[in-house]
Amino acid sequence: MTGSLVVVGTGIGAAQLTTEARAELAGADEVFFLVGDPVSEHTVLELAPSARSLADCYEEGRSRLIAYERMVETILAPARAGRKVCAAFYGHPGMLVHPSREAIGRARAEGIEARMLPGISALDCLFADLGVDPAEAGCQTYEAGDFLRRRPAVEPRAALVLWQVGVVGQATHSAAGPPRALAALVDALLESYPPEHELVVYEASPYPGVAPLVVRVGLGALDASAVSHRSTVYVPPRAPR
Repeated sequence: MTGSLVVVGTGIGAAQLTTEARAELAGADEVFFLVGDPVSEHTVLELAPSARSLADCYEEGRSRLIAYERMVETILAPARAGRKVCAAFYGHPGMLVHPSREAIGRARAEGIEARMLPGISALDCLFADLGVDPAEAGCQTYEAGDFLRRRPAVEPRAALVLWQVGVVGQATHSAAGPPRALAALVDALLESYPPEHELVVYEASPYPGVAPLVVRVGLGALDASAVSHRSTVYVPPRAPR
């Protein structure tokens, strides 16, 4: 018997879990999950009471890549044994979720049927909460650490979204606060924007009725006190000179 893998996104909060994803969670033989809040975890467990969290794949101070490899192999083991597997990840499962894409690619290479279902991402929530239409001026998006390493050319007349700002420069799983590399990120942005350029530190809310975190701050004043491990930075387009 050939197993299968379906990767689903839970959205940013439990209320955003799609009907399609719910059906896959409820119908799977094995369910694994990695979500960002206890309500989403409770929802997954209601649909699949024997579901197992992937959070214990992380170890304090150990490389995230080690944790990701553990997640991939944990997900694939029952699929290789002929089981119908569903793996649920926070937000959209193909966005900044290495284990989901790696598991699907590895499964397909081994002849296991594998597919991904979309979920509501933090980017969707950001556009809604900040009233941004990305088609108006264009929108550039980068993972903050990758942005700092590659230093891509920035078009300041388009919006810029930087992900995982609160863990920029961290290669290991850590409960510590934002790293010193944040200052280097600010310096890189100052090459394209003036220090008074206002940006938004944003965190989507996982709970219905609870407002998102929206903190407006000048670029030159951005420091570790303004961000957490969940923070995304939105840099609005710079006005033409």
